[in-house]
Amino acid sequence: MQTNLSQSIRPRKKKRNWQLFWILLPMLILVVMFHYVPLAGWALSLFEYKPGYPLLQNKFIGLKYFQMILTKSTTRRVMRNTLIFSSLDFLTLPLPMLLAVLLNEIRSDRFRKLAQVITTLPHFISWVIVYSLAFALFSSEGLLNQLRAELNLPAQSILTDRNAVYWFQTLIALWKGLGWSAIIYIAAIAGIDQELYEAATVDGAGRFRCALHVTIPGLMPTFIVLMLLRVSNFINSGIDQYYVFQNNIIYNNIEVLDLYVYTVGLKKQDYSYAIAAGIMKSFISIALLFIANTTAKKVRGESII
Repeated sequence: MQTNLSQSIRPRKKKRNWQLFWILLPMLILVVMFHYVPLAGWALSLFEYKPGYPLLQNKFIGLKYFQMILTKSTTRRVMRNTLIFSSLDFLTLPLPMLLAVLLNEIRSDRFRKLAQVITTLPHFISWVIVYSLAFALFSSEGLLNQLRAELNLPAQSILTDRNAVYWFQTLIALWKGLGWSAIIYIAAIAGIDQELYEAATVDGAGRFRCALHVTIPGLMPTFIVLMLLRVSNFINSGIDQYYVFQNNIIYNNIEVLDLYVYTVGLKKQDYSYAIAAGIMKSFISIALLFIANTTAKKVRGESII
């Protein structure tokens, strides 16, 4: 009887697995098309490629562009900017967890949902609109300088201040992404065993000590995983924010690696050099990913991949 039952269940499981496979297949095809097929273009980095000519008719130069990347002063400046922005962003990693803890401590459900919506909404605002708001507030003729003029203070534009580039861009990115980044911690808080809070309350712990000794330790595994993933993504600063905020005065301070690859590849049409820079960026990211994975094994006893 048991044998017949198991034999009848197996075909249904196989059928179910095939159904799931066919549902997943279109996504797999898209991943292969947009993430793996373009890797064939890496071959352009070995040639002095000129658009319109077949690849093999271009001059083969080997690793010349990779050597140029390692020796050019522009590359060192771009990497310095990338590392500074990434380091400042890395220092802000605990803030989404702190925001999630603070939101969790709000007793009023209506006010907590309102606060979460207000902090999450900037994530959905385009960087173009964010720049427009920043220009209206902080440009030489913006609201801030109008108030300074009323107080007989000299005008000052943060958008063209080289000394303010790093901290200002970090604050803008933090304002835009803080609430969105806190969502995963809010979900993790919902998974903490409520009996731990009850036990802490019985032992005389108040709200602050419950948050300090129950909520935050319960969020640490999530924080460690996100921190290690951020390490593996350390030199991927993105392009949208820095592209819209760039200007001739602060360009040397705001040009990150992604923006540099875009400028060289699409504006200057030096495709081979841009592809070589992108390849090196990919290999550095892979190396950081394996370092983060090894660290996760030693710290948590399990890997993240």
